Amino acid sequence: MRALTWQGKRNVRVENVPDPSIRKPTDAVVRVTSTAICGSDLHLYEVMGAFLDAGDILGHEAIGAVEEVGPAVTAASVGERVVVPFNIACGTCWMCTQGLQSQCETTQNREHGTGASLFGYTKLYGQVPGGQAELLRVPLANAVPIKVPDGPADDRYLFLSDVLPTAWQAVEYAAIPPGGSVVVLGLGPIGAMSAQIAQHRGHRVIGVDLVPERLERARRRDVEVIDLDAHDDVADRIRDMTDGRGPDSVIDAVGMEAHGSPGAKLMQQVTTLMPDALAAALMKRAGVDRLHALYLAIDIVRRGGTISLSGVYGGQLDPMPMMDLFDKQIQLRMGQANVRSWIDDLMPLVCDDADPLGVEDLATHKVPLDDAPRAYEIFQKKQDSAIKILLQP
Repeated sequence: MRALTWQGKRNVRVENVPDPSIRKPTDAVVRVTSTAICGSDLHLYEVMGAFLDAGDILGHEAIGAVEEVGPAVTAASVGERVVVPFNIACGTCWMCTQGLQSQCETTQNREHGTGASLFGYTKLYGQVPGGQAELLRVPLANAVPIKVPDGPADDRYLFLSDVLPTAWQAVEYAAIPPGGSVVVLGLGPIGAMSAQIAQHRGHRVIGVDLVPERLERARRRDVEVIDLDAHDDVADRIRDMTDGRGPDSVIDAVGMEAHGSPGAKLMQQVTTLMPDALAAALMKRAGVDRLHALYLAIDIVRRGGTISLSGVYGGQLDPMPMMDLFDKQIQLRMGQANVRSWIDDLMPLVCDDADPLGVEDLATHKVPLDDAPRAYEIFQKKQDSAIKILLQP
């Protein structure tokens, strides 16, 4: 089959690789019809090479049809259309029964001290081949795949694999009071969907970004927007808009590659030049994140408010302004999305022909899988108005 493989920093290549097969009785193989490039994939493209091997298949957002099932699979049948969550979770362990599929005890990576395995996402999370390929082996197929209706285009359901559950959880964790206000930092796919979900739930939404296409998309959907490059002090501007207090909640949808923080940017670049063993040790034990967005969130949220982190951070010893967090009595929630926990809330909205969350116009590019290297480049460089790119094997 054809698959997108990691080869080094900013170096990905579509290659012929062996087809996946049924290895365990609970496996399934899915023929992928659409897969997406995620902002988290750019962390692998740019920073996380110490935890990858040349030839690793990337990608954790996929939809397709079941091609083959193992003899113990009863919850999925050949020919069924399924979306594949990025969490690999058993559905029956204690963590899964608490709705914490991202912490699944069956697939936790205890040798690295990390949570549940993920598709296409480094040795830290199981080094499981990902979905940017023609075929995808899905472990624990009685619990992982989500059946979706036949008919509508993949765009309608693909984002149930990651974007929509991550955004829904970001809004849940933000604990916005009824009729309250939320600032969304970063209007990429997760931030854009967080803004739509918060609006749908009756909240006032202010979006902050510096990419013109993202700001314009948010404006079209009636989000109040602030251009980060157009204001000397975004925090003061937001306080002026919120009775001088700041918003009830802030969602940080940016994460470790935030604009600013040149020192941390340099640290990220240095790790990519080190031998993998040294780089991995440094990234596990040092602060290597660019924390501009998180510091901004702490600054602007009102006293007694809540910050929800959906952007990925990776540094072990990142400096945190603990005095400010304590003094302002800020609540802080974060973590990988527990995809299955939010599907019952999201499925009716995704199936609604009115498309209340705007999923059908989120993708700005649809390209063949063989064009993936160029797609990664324009996504990383924010060229060609790219907001979300779908690959079609």
